[in-house]
Amino acid sequence: MIFPTLPATLAAALKERGYEAATSVQAAVLEPEAAGRDLVVSAQTGSGKTVAFGLAMAPELLGADERIGFVQSPLALVITPTRELALQVSRELEWLYQRTGARVATCVGGMNPSAERKVLQSGPAIVVGTPGRLRDHFERGALNLSGLKVAVLDEADEMLDMGFREELEAILDGTPDTRRTLLFSATMPRPIEALARRYQTDALRIATISEGGRGHGDIAYQAVTVSPPEVENAVVNLLRFHEAETAILFCATREKVRHLHATLQERGFAVVALSGEHSQGERNQALQALRDGRARVCVATDVAARGIDLPTLSLVVHVEIPRDAETLQHRSGRTGRAGRKGVAMLIVPFSARRRVEQMLGRAQINAEWLDVPDREAIAERDRERLLGKLLAPTEFDEADRELAQRLLAERSPEDIAAMLVHAHRARLPEPEEIAANSREAQKERHRPGFEDTVWFRMEIGRSDGADPRWLLPLICRRGHVTRGEIGAIRIGQAETYFQIPRALADKYAATAARTAETEGEEQPLLIERSDAGPREAARSNRQLRPSRSGNDNAYVKAKPPQRGFAKPGGGPNSGKPNYAKKPGHKHKFKPS
Repeated sequence: MIFPTLPATLAAALKERGYEAATSVQAAVLEPEAAGRDLVVSAQTGSGKTVAFGLAMAPELLGADERIGFVQSPLALVITPTRELALQVSRELEWLYQRTGARVATCVGGMNPSAERKVLQSGPAIVVGTPGRLRDHFERGALNLSGLKVAVLDEADEMLDMGFREELEAILDGTPDTRRTLLFSATMPRPIEALARRYQTDALRIATISEGGRGHGDIAYQAVTVSPPEVENAVVNLLRFHEAETAILFCATREKVRHLHATLQERGFAVVALSGEHSQGERNQALQALRDGRARVCVATDVAARGIDLPTLSLVVHVEIPRDAETLQHRSGRTGRAGRKGVAMLIVPFSARRRVEQMLGRAQINAEWLDVPDREAIAERDRERLLGKLLAPTEFDEADRELAQRLLAERSPEDIAAMLVHAHRARLPEPEEIAANSREAQKERHRPGFEDTVWFRMEIGRSDGADPRWLLPLICRRGHVTRGEIGAIRIGQAETYFQIPRALADKYAATAARTAETEGEEQPLLIERSDAGPREAARSNRQLRPSRSGNDNAYVKAKPPQRGFAKPGGGPNSGKPNYAKKPGHKHKFKPS
C-alpha cells in the first residue's frame, strides 16, 4: 500500500529516498488503531522496521510546526543488541528526521565515551545505543531519561539471548511511566512475553511474519550433506558456484573464523573476518571493504554479524550448524532483505542431518536438499557468467579500439577470445574435488551384489567389547561366507547388525543356526534375521544410558560387566572370545 498521510518533513524524506509504498510492518504501525499505543511487533530483519518505528514515534516527537530544536533531554530512545545495528539505525533515523532539525546521538561500546557524553549534552532528540553503554551513561548521569516519550527495543529477542536483561530493566526502570514502548522482535519466546507484560500497557500485537512459516519469503533455503573432513571444500565450491556479489559465512567460534578466513585467503578469495576479537576499527574497515567491493566474502561469528546490513548480500552459508531455530533465522535474515532475493545454505555433516531436519521443521522452513556442486557444475556456471559479461553492451573509446586492432593484427579472433576466457578463469579460485555428498548418494554407492540386502542381528555389542577385527571372522565362520560377502556392519551398545546379500540370506540363516550347535560354546551366540535393522541398536543405546532419576542401581543391573580380552595363540587365552551364561544376558566373555 502507499504511505498514509504523514508529516510533510517525513514524507519529503521518504520521497527523496525513493520510497513509494509502505512495507507490511510500516503500514501496520501507521494504522489508526496503533496510534499512541504500546506495540509488540513480530517483524523479520530487513522488513523496513527501522523506518517503521521511526514513523510510529513521529507524533510524540513532532510539534505543530514539525520542527525539533534543542531539547533538555532525549524524547526517543532506541536500544539495539549490537554496535553495527545501532550505527545502521542512527543513519536511517538521521535522513528520516533531517528536515525536522532533530539531532541523533549514538552510544555504543568501542567508541570514546567522553565524546559520547559531549554529544548527549548537545540536546539530541533521539538516542540510539547498545544496552551496556546506555546503562553506563545513565548511571553516570550523562543520559537524562526524565523527559522520554518513546522507548524502542529493536531485536529484543537478540538482546535477551545475549544476556542484556539486567541492562534493559535498569534503563527502562529509569524512564517515565507515561512513555510509549515499542518492542520489535523476530521471535516471541517467553522472556519477550514477560518483558512486554512488565513494561507495556494494553499493547497492540502486530504480526507481519507470514503464516506459512517464520522464514523470509525472499530467502531460498538449501542444505547439502558432507562428510566432516570435506566441510571446507564444500564452502569453496558453494562460493564458486554462486559467485555472490557479497556472501557471509557463519561459524560458531572465533577459532573457526580465524582458520576459515586464512584458508579462503590462501585459496584466492577476497575475504574479511568479523569476530569478538576484532576492534571496532577493524570491524568498520571489514564492513567498508564489503560495501565498496574490495572484499566479497565475510567469515563471522553469530554475535559479530548481528545487525549487519549489506545491500549486496545475497548468500548466507551456515558453515557450522546453528544452535537453534532462532539462530538459524537471524543468521539467514542477513540476506533476502527489503524485497531482495537471497540464498541461505546449510552445510550438514551426515550424522547431523536428522537434527537439522527437526530444526527446520520447528522454524517452519522448507529447505531443498542438494549435492555440493562439483567441478563440472561450477565450470558450466562459469561459462554462462562469462558469456553474459562478454556479450553485455559495452562502450569503447578510441584507445580501446586501437588496442583491439593491434591484437587482431597479431592474433586470430579465436585466439583473442580464448585469451579473454583464460584471463577470466585465472582470477577465479580453483574448485575442489568433492566425494558424493548426500546421504542418499552414499546409500546408492553399493558394491556389486549389495543392491538388495538383508540385515542380521547378533546379541553382542560395544558393552561386550565387540570389535570389527574379530566380529568379521566370526560372522564369516558361522555362516560359511567370505569377507567379500559381508555388507555393512553396525555395532550398537548391546547388539550388532550386519548385511548379507538377499540371494545368500536363506543359506546364511540356516548355516548360522547349524554351526551354533558345533561352536563348542557354553551358550551359543544367537544370530538371526532382523526386520528393523540397526534402528534397534540405537534403541538399545538409549535403554542402557544411566537413569536421570538418581536410581543408580537400575543402571548397574542393566549395564553388562566389562569383558576380558583373550590373548592370541589359542586355548582359553586365544583371540576367540568365550561365552558363558549370566543373568539378564545370554552371553558373556569369561574373564581371561
